[in-house]
Amino acid sequence: MPKVETFDKELVISQVTNVFHDKGFNATSMQDIVDATGLNRSSIYNSFGSKHALFLQCLQAYQNKYNSLFSVELLKAANPLEAINFIFDLYLKEILKSNKDKGCMIVNCTSEMAYHDNAITTFLENNKNKMVGMLEDLVNKGQEDGYINTEKTFEDYALYLFSAIQGFRMTGILVSDRDKLKNIIHTTLQTLT
Repeated sequence: MPKVETFDKELVISQVTNVFHDKGFNATSMQDIVDATGLNRSSIYNSFGSKHALFLQCLQAYQNKYNSLFSVELLKAANPLEAINFIFDLYLKEILKSNKDKGCMIVNCTSEMAYHDNAITTFLENNKNKMVGMLEDLVNKGQEDGYINTEKTFEDYALYLFSAIQGFRMTGILVSDRDKLKNIIHTTLQTLT
């Protein structure tokens, strides 16, 4: 008779996400995961498969968290430019939560593992495509409504914003001064107006 799981999988994913976010995939050992969760190795392997499979589940949970936060913030926006500002402000709040920001787990994963692993690369490319697609929709609507200039195509601006967001998250690891970070946001958005 198979054993019944007696732990909260979502809690374990959250605990392990914190470990991967702190250390990255390569520096995280199975012992780190055991220590963080209190589970034995066989429970982890039986429930989640390999460390790699668990990492992918953690990336997906991290992405889902931000997708939910974006959905809430975007509903508050009066116009597309304000929605883009809300996205940056969401990341600003995350950076300022701690004086030792770890950056974005997905951005960190991109620098650590992009094009070293097919499954990870596919996840990262899909994440980029979703984010750029959302930004394209916002910029396109903003250009139609006159909030965003038409000096560049909405596709060009969306890719620029995607790059700016990634850079903003990396900068936030080393810069925690709210005024300096707000100035980065202002300068980035000024390009669109």
